[in-house]
Amino acid sequence: MFARTRHQAAPQSVSTASELTEQQAFLVLNALPNIGPITLNHLLTELGGDPRVVFTVGTRRLESVQGVGPAISATIAGWREHFDLGREEERMAKAVTTFITPRDQGYPRLLKEIHDPPIGLYRKGSYDFAQPCIAIVGSRRTTLYGQSVAKKLGADLARLGFCIVSGMARGIDTAAHEGALSVGGKTAAVLGCGVDIVYPPENLSLYRRIEEQGAILSEFPFGRRADRQSFPMRNRVVSGISEAVVVVETDVNGGSMITARFAGEQGRLIFAVPGRIDQATSRGCHQLIRDGATLFTSVDDILGEINYLDGFRPAPIGEKPADAAAGRPAHLTDEEAAVFRCFSGGAILSVDTLAAMTTLPASQLSATLMMLELKRLIVKRTDGAFEAHGPAR
Repeated sequence: MFARTRHQAAPQSVSTASELTEQQAFLVLNALPNIGPITLNHLLTELGGDPRVVFTVGTRRLESVQGVGPAISATIAGWREHFDLGREEERMAKAVTTFITPRDQGYPRLLKEIHDPPIGLYRKGSYDFAQPCIAIVGSRRTTLYGQSVAKKLGADLARLGFCIVSGMARGIDTAAHEGALSVGGKTAAVLGCGVDIVYPPENLSLYRRIEEQGAILSEFPFGRRADRQSFPMRNRVVSGISEAVVVVETDVNGGSMITARFAGEQGRLIFAVPGRIDQATSRGCHQLIRDGATLFTSVDDILGEINYLDGFRPAPIGEKPADAAAGRPAHLTDEEAAVFRCFSGGAILSVDTLAAMTTLPASQLSATLMMLELKRLIVKRTDGAFEAHGPAR
């Protein structure tokens, strides 16, 4: 990784462009003003992929690339006037921050596939995005219902092994991150400002917990304040990282509608949580549902779509240790344990058979089966019967 630890020597000064390392060249290009990710990626493709070449080929060659005019070529030639590389490296080292590019293992896999991927991301925290991600987004001005849904959804999905992605904003974003953290899951916050800026400031404690348990990401240099341009750029990264985006609450003009639009353009699954018809923060979700988003009613809605796409569902957090005294996986209710024991010996059972074996009411049996599915202890077959996910204990 690019950033050094606090005990490493200070970075050497760079006197000429030819002395830049590949990682430094990526860092400089990413920070230059008025050059977007599409143009940067065009430059890298046209010039063979080595970012150092961008600083050595000359104005005429630069301007032969689509989207590059005199203003951009002049910015590249005079990059030292726009970006203090040494100062940025010092800030990164002090903040224990790395800069990851699409060539690094920790760069999110799906993000490489979008039309305009960042050429690099600042990252605080060690999480490497090995697990599939689901974004949970929504309004800053939210209801208690919306916060409850977002927190529970974040916890349920994180418990199943997904990394929860959001923007660390007030309201729904905060609730989603907190839900994931509450069960020891992974979560990533994508910021619309530099990683050295905690916004909103009251989320400082949350910021630190996410850094410890997941990752803080931004494509913006240190000191960059959020603005009207940075938030949409952040939103495309939120959706680009994720297999699916769940919109919990939003008005029709909310920023989450932008995230949903990016998700549609990127080919991601889109879910929307229904709400009261007289609630402003439900209007955006209802519009998304009218426009074709999947109505979200439970985690099963997501799991069904993920399974349909084949192979994106992760393993749950850890394996539940066996409770030797009870002869069952730990953390099961009495009803769940009773139903799970029915599958010993590899039994394949219909709902009617399970009802007869357990004498549980139909509604309670249905809820118990759903919880065992969420805990990945049983699976529902195409014929409607159930069987243990692995050897039943």
